[in-house]
Amino acid sequence: MKKILCGNEMDKLPNWGFKVMAFLFNIGDFFMGTDKRLDPFKIQNGQTVIDYGSGTGRYLRKASELVDNNGIVYAVDIHELAIESAFRLIKKYDLKNVKPLLTDGKSVALPSHIADCIYALDMFHMVKDPLTFLKELNRLIKNNGVLYIEDGHQSRYTAKDKILKSGFWEIVEENKAFITCKPKNQ
Repeated sequence: MKKILCGNEMDKLPNWGFKVMAFLFNIGDFFMGTDKRLDPFKIQNGQTVIDYGSGTGRYLRKASELVDNNGIVYAVDIHELAIESAFRLIKKYDLKNVKPLLTDGKSVALPSHIADCIYALDMFHMVKDPLTFLKELNRLIKNNGVLYIEDGHQSRYTAKDKILKSGFWEIVEENKAFITCKPKNQ
């Protein structure tokens, strides 16, 4: 049951699941907001950022503001509804520096070593093949880039185990909300 409700190792939620998730996020975001969520990531003007698993796009507007006109934010997701949501936000808020990209869950059409920062929030538990996923993130990150990854609906132990077993990332810090990683083997 947890697999169905939380999407564990599903890669892609069914459309109805995505719509329920969007509804629940909208309610939570109305009361608690999302603007402060990206603050610990120290995103700066001019950076290239990847919101991997962008979902409803709840962090795109803030990321767009942080990188400003000199930077770019890629909204990457496996779900077509997520990409549609990103395009709606781009239009609504005139986010000229946000580029939505659909992924097959294995790779994304971006050059290697492009990102200063990648964040993957509330989605890592859904990844069916964490080794391929973490390898692709490693390909995308710059040598001095940073990955912020949230456990999602799995234990911290499980999340860290997947990250370390991949061999592509070094865990440099962790807090209650997320794990901070630097790339290895590039």
